[in-house]
Amino acid sequence: MDEAGRGPLAGPVVAAAVILDPERPIRGLADSKILSPSRREALAEQLRTHVIAWSLGRAEVEEIDQLNILQASLLAMSRAVTRLAVQPTLVLVDGNRAPSVACEVRAIVRGDATVAEISAASILAKVARDHEMLELDDRYPGYGFAIHKGYPTKQHLLALRKLGVSDVHRRSFAPVRRNDR
Repeated sequence: MDEAGRGPLAGPVVAAAVILDPERPIRGLADSKILSPSRREALAEQLRTHVIAWSLGRAEVEEIDQLNILQASLLAMSRAVTRLAVQPTLVLVDGNRAPSVACEVRAIVRGDATVAEISAASILAKVARDHEMLELDDRYPGYGFAIHKGYPTKQHLLALRKLGVSDVHRRSFAPVRRNDR
């Protein structure tokens, strides 16, 4: 299990849970951050059709602002595991914190780079979130979500100053709070 979207100033945090099929190995799994967008897309397509089970969970902007980003990320992860069609007996999660789920959980620092299952979850979560940010770019023109995916780039910070805070911005994050009119 892994998540995508802890650092951005806008949009949800999305988590994925994956149970790989040992009979159908997928080559090229790696931390989603080091893969090109086209490679992530190709791997995500393979994952969606060649694994035993996969699911997504999410925490919305309002939940992020209410809980904090860490707790919202853990909530999204818990939701992803709960939605799996096959319930696992062990969950491996990237990082040093683990969500509360109904089975054993092991947190693995840099697991997205070293554990195939976590790499797979990293890819599915990132692809799903990136697609959503493309949709938000259409709904909220001018912020550049299609380019920076909500991360605090110079372009995004300038757009916040110019356009103000949108409904999909995380108001609890300092750069957003400073521009909330």
